Order: sequence, then structure tokens, then C-alpha cells
Amino acid sequence: MPHLVLEYTSNLKAEAAIPQLLRKLNQTMIAQGSIFPVGGIRSRAIELTDYCMADDEEDYAFVHITLTIGQGRTPAQRKTAGDAIFDVVKAHFAAQFAKRYIALSMALNEFNELGTWKHNNVHERFKAKEGQV
Repeated sequence: MPHLVLEYTSNLKAEAAIPQLLRKLNQTMIAQGSIFPVGGIRSRAIELTDYCMADDEEDYAFVHITLTIGQGRTPAQRKTAGDAIFDVVKAHFAAQFAKRYIALSMALNEFNELGTWKHNNVHERFKAKEGQV
């Protein structure tokens, strides 16, 4: 964890630079220090081709991020990380925000470890890099 899912409307695709945004978001999560284990970070984007927004009378666009994290972070850590991630999103879409109707949103979900299953050997790479193995 964390897992970040970015949904965006297809009318943003030409200018959105989504792969670059995902890399920026990963780097932002890594920059949070030990809050998120690097080997657990996942970011992905889903282009929405079927959507309707507001009254559907304009070429509206939206980006919604769902960030799912495991338990164990303090409210202050969740807020700091959430603010940093959302600031990157706002900066990334500033040009589009200035010239079109666009809605940016993010939800941070924390789930209980019960009911989740994980099998991951990526963490070992980062533990080795840090001399923890």
C-alpha cells in the first residue's frame, strides 16, 4: 500500500500527460518518507469514455483519485500525504483548469488489514537497498 487509482474523462487525454502524472504521484508518495513503503506503491489510471457530468451542456471534464492505504498512519500523516498528492494533481492540471470546466477530487480510504490478501516480493528489494536485510 498505498494504491492510487486515477480516473479521468477521455476529453482530457490529449493534454493530460497521464503517464507523467502517475510518475509524479509515485515520487510524491515516496517523498513522504516512511509513511508509505516504496515497494507497496501502485498507481494506475483509468480513462473514462462513458460518463456524464453536471447538466451535460458543456465539454466538462473531471479527474478523481482514490487513494487506498492500510491502517497505521496518524491523521496528521494522512492529511500531509493527501495534501501533497492533491497539490501535485492541481498543479498538473492548472493549465486545463484555467481554460475549461474541470473538476478535480480525491478520496483517501483506509482499510483494515483483515479481508486483504497480499503476496509481494518487491518490498525485499527496497529493504536490501536500505540495508535492512
